Parts: sequence; C-alpha cells; structure tokens
Amino acid sequence: MKKIIISIIALFGIFNTKAQENTSNEQSKKLTLDEINLVSSYYKQDGNNSAVTGGTGSEKLTDVSNTIDVTMVKYDKKLRKNKFDFSVGIDHYTSASSDMIDLKANSSASSADNRIYPALNWSRENENKGTTILAGVSSSFEYDYQSYGANIGFAQKTPNKMGEITAKFQAFMDQVKLIAPIELRTGESNMTSGRNTFALSLSYSQIINQNFQVELLADGIQQTGYLSLPFHRVYFTDNSVHQEALPDKRFKIPLGVRANYFLGDKIILKAYYRYYTDDWGLRSNTISLETPVKISPFLSVSPFYRYYSQSAANYFASYQQHTAFDDFYTSNYDLSKFNSHFYGAGIRLNPKNGLFGIERLNMLEIRYGHYTKSIGMKSDIISLNIRFK
Repeated sequence: MKKIIISIIALFGIFNTKAQENTSNEQSKKLTLDEINLVSSYYKQDGNNSAVTGGTGSEKLTDVSNTIDVTMVKYDKKLRKNKFDFSVGIDHYTSASSDMIDLKANSSASSADNRIYPALNWSRENENKGTTILAGVSSSFEYDYQSYGANIGFAQKTPNKMGEITAKFQAFMDQVKLIAPIELRTGESNMTSGRNTFALSLSYSQIINQNFQVELLADGIQQTGYLSLPFHRVYFTDNSVHQEALPDKRFKIPLGVRANYFLGDKIILKAYYRYYTDDWGLRSNTISLETPVKISPFLSVSPFYRYYSQSAANYFASYQQHTAFDDFYTSNYDLSKFNSHFYGAGIRLNPKNGLFGIERLNMLEIRYGHYTKSIGMKSDIISLNIRFK
C-alpha cells in the first residue's frame, strides 16, 4: 500500500504543476481535472457462525482495499457542466470460512481471492434550469462471481433552488459460479447461474434554512434468479448436509431520512434513520449519528455511532434445526435476528498550503471503526483518504 500512496503523491505533483499553468478565471470548455481521491482500507473480522460450515465455524476474514476515483469536468457550448467520474478498486481478501468449502484441504484456492471493480459515471448539469441528467456503468470481477451494472437518473431543483428531487434507476446482471461443498459435488462442473437486480431510487432534499437540511429517501429493489450461495451448507435435524436453498425472487423496500444541522461554525450534527422490509420476512431499523467538530481551520474530528437491529428472515434456522419439510433453508446468520453497534472516529486534516508541499493535495482523512454483533461477530476497519483538488 505504501508504494501505491507514493506513486499517487507523485502523480498529484504532476497534476498540481499543470493546474497552476491555467490562470484563466473563465469556465474552461476543455476537459479539466477536478478531483482525485485515493482510499485505502484494512478490514478484519472474527466470529463463529460461518454459513460455509452450516452456521458454525470460524468467520475470520481480512480484506485490503485500494480505490482511486478521478473526476473530470467540461463545460459545453451551452455552458452545461459535464462531469465524468472514473473509479477502480482492487480488494484482496483471505477467508477462513471460504477455505472450508473443501473440509479436507489444509489450504484451498478459496482461502484467498481478489476483486476488481471499475466504474464510469457521467452527469450533465444545467445550472440555469436546475436540472441534471446522469448515467453510468460498472462491473465487478472475482473468481466465482461476475457483475455488470448500469444506471440512469434525473434531478430537478425547485424554482428557488432550495430543494431537489432525484430519480435513479439501476440494473445489475450477475453470474455466480456454482461451487458446491466438496462432499456434495457430483463431478467437475463449470456451470454458472444468473441473478438480476433492478432498483428504483427516489430522494428529495430540502434546505430548511442556513443551519438545517433534510433529505427523504425511498427505494424499491427487485431481485430475481439464483439468490442462494452454492457453497453455503445447511445441516438438517437428521445431520444430513444440503446446499442452501432460497426463493428465486426477493423484493426490498428501504425508507430513510437524513438530516444535517449546523451548530455554529464548528459543529455539525449528521443524523440518519432507515427502515427496511422485504418479502422474505426480514425487517430492520438503522439509526446513526456523526458529529464533525472543527478543532482549528485545518483540523477536524468526527466521532460516529450506528445502531442496527433486524428480525430473522422466514427461511433461517441455526445448525441442525431445519427439517426435510422446509421448502427453503439457510443457516446464514446475516439473515438471522441480531442487533449491532458500529462506532469510531475520523480525523481530517486540511492544511492551508497543502500536504507534502503540494498545494492542491488538500485533504487527508483517517477513520477507524469497531463493529460488534449480538451473535458474537466483531470486526475492525481503518481507512485512509487522500484528496487532490
């Protein structure tokens, strides 16, 4: 990760030199660099409810992630602002639970994997009319899973520019490699199965006054196809082992509200609530609060806390609790009843003259969070964000 950060800093230096050559105050009609963000993170977890081994067994996992996001801006002949955002992420993870797909192997190919996920998004804003149109494509690749996505959207500001309504439609076409637990394989197979996800997102944001802003959010998400994971084991009461079996349709409805309140010039209260329901019987509530506090003009800290609770899905039962009378069955504890806590803090540095002597390298943020579930799983994540603007 150190080599990546050094390379990016060198790249920022080149861009900084180029940017300083443009001294015109006019809106450029050429494609110009607006912002670059580099985010690196390290995540680790542990628990004892692995779905790969039927709801028992190690959930140890580590993940190292690096993402670079580049935003370019161009004004066209009608002075509409065109924004192009390209990002690419690379994750490397090791998983004790995935390693148990083959119970007899000391270490299998499933114990570690890489994921690559590029995305390209475009938006065009007409500042006079208060309208924005947007579109994008994305993909994700790993050993046993491939995903391709696309999105389109539209936003309209109110006549006084104090409110904005946004509608966005997303579609994802996925392919899952059918890797069964070792003891349930009938022969070598490279078969795959598909799943499709379609999501309509609606939001309305409103500036109430100079100190208070709110946003309402609603989504409708339809999934169809192979919604199980083929290497998840389920043990019945008779000790027989089976592959996870879930319905081939799922409809989700998340509803949320976000509010920001500015307490003077140094403190912001950021609150969020979401209610979720789906036709698998799962219900959940999420409440979070983050409070950025400006210590100085160049330094701020942001403590945060999130509480989450959910009911169990209709098809969940723990180890050796399902029977042959069940049409659908899973021992994946992500679909069980639990509550969780996630808390931590971020430190953001915005030096007046830039980082490392580069004026446009204007932000560095480090965040740490600790996560616990009532069913015993716990995790930690630390991330670093460097921004050039």
